[in-house]
Amino acid sequence: MMIKIGDSIRLEPSDGSARQYRSKALAVADGAVHISYPIDEQSGKTVYLLNGMQFKATFVGQDGGLYMFDTEVKGKIRDPLPMVVLAYPGEEYVVRIQRRRYVRVKANVDAAVHPSDSEFAPFVTMTVDISAGGAALLVPPAHAPLLRPGMAVELWLVLAMRSGEYHYVQTKASIVRMADDERGMAKMSVEFTNLAPQDRVRLIRYSFERQLEERKWENEQNK
Repeated sequence: MMIKIGDSIRLEPSDGSARQYRSKALAVADGAVHISYPIDEQSGKTVYLLNGMQFKATFVGQDGGLYMFDTEVKGKIRDPLPMVVLAYPGEEYVVRIQRRRYVRVKANVDAAVHPSDSEFAPFVTMTVDISAGGAALLVPPAHAPLLRPGMAVELWLVLAMRSGEYHYVQTKASIVRMADDERGMAKMSVEFTNLAPQDRVRLIRYSFERQLEERKWENEQNK
């Protein structure tokens, strides 16, 4: 989906900050989008962005879908209005975001599972897939009989971001389903129940990065 002149754009810093800025596309050129000076959603004040600052940019397409892409501040121009120049990676790197439910992506995220009381011994594992709303995790055979839907657990997750940073997420969760995967290994699906807002933002960004990696791999396979 190509961004159009007049589209509203929201920017979220890629450093994990939960702040959001709103702006509007004033011009679209090869490899760049020129936007109005953004406004901080929280303070209502104009924000002055520095060259090199990185963001996740979202906009609503003509089909009503929400789209996201990675971007970076490249400079400022006046033509005739003052504008900020953002890098635009191209339509192939714009990802559609599901609005009603968080996007679930295949990912092996290191995890630790602890009981809310003392129903089982803590164990380490990895996810099969993950979203900003929940995850599916592999369960050791000795623990599978001790876990059941409706049980509350505590999770620790390690998100390895594309930038090389690691984010550590701790949240309570509720087991939604127990099942076996195609290899016969026990798997549990959980829903996050008290995820901090900044951690949800990190999980959305992590899911977005995984989507981009999958799309890049698919593009390379189709060459």
